[in-house]
Amino acid sequence: MPHRFFRLATALLLLFTLATAARAQTTPPAADTTLIVYAGQLTGAYSSGGVNRTLLSTTQDITISRGPHFGLPLHGRFAYGKQNKLLQERELLLTTTPYYWRGRFRAYALGGFERSNLRGITRRVQLGAGPGWAFYTDSLGREVAVSNLIIREQTNFLDGRRVVTARNSTRLKIVYSYKTLTFNSSTLFQPSLEKLSNYRFSSVAAASLKLINNLAVTLAYNYTYDSQYSEGKVPENTNITLGFSYSARR
Repeated sequence: MPHRFFRLATALLLLFTLATAARAQTTPPAADTTLIVYAGQLTGAYSSGGVNRTLLSTTQDITISRGPHFGLPLHGRFAYGKQNKLLQERELLLTTTPYYWRGRFRAYALGGFERSNLRGITRRVQLGAGPGWAFYTDSLGREVAVSNLIIREQTNFLDGRRVVTARNSTRLKIVYSYKTLTFNSSTLFQPSLEKLSNYRFSSVAAASLKLINNLAVTLAYNYTYDSQYSEGKVPENTNITLGFSYSARR
């Protein structure tokens, strides 16, 4: 009797294992919704005559998204420029803005690090969060969106000052594309909540014309104004550069 029971239990266990394996083979695995988008720009400018000036600038963007609601954009920009053989720009900006997106509503977090020879900033660190709203968006990636974040910021200057402040950061983002032409811009206004005369304004725009597949020629514009800067430095800067951009996704 025990042997008969053991053989029956073994047979049932074998049937259960075979049925589970067959079901696993017929059930398709869950689709991986992770999407990685990369975009990079390399632009420059050169002039000679009354003023000899050279400038090289690169922008690197990676956006990692999973499903329709979560994303992790990573942004980096570095610019190096000389005027009459003297160093002017050595600018580094790193930011990340994780977001949650549902319909037209978006919620953002922010982390940022910056160094600027132009304004005499040895280190600037930012942390913040806030909501956003997309006034227009479509399946081609075109959009008009605004966000408003509250950020906490610490800045160390070349002259030894250390400034800690809270800011309101309002951003207008525009992305437009038509056939082989793409235009995008990001405009930021960041006044201090403690002193309105302490503010920053920046505008970055780029127009790209696709040449082949993922390669395009790009005209870029960058303007920054910062009311706080080290003695002997300048508060504002404007650059217009021409170069190439590359994008890919997987």
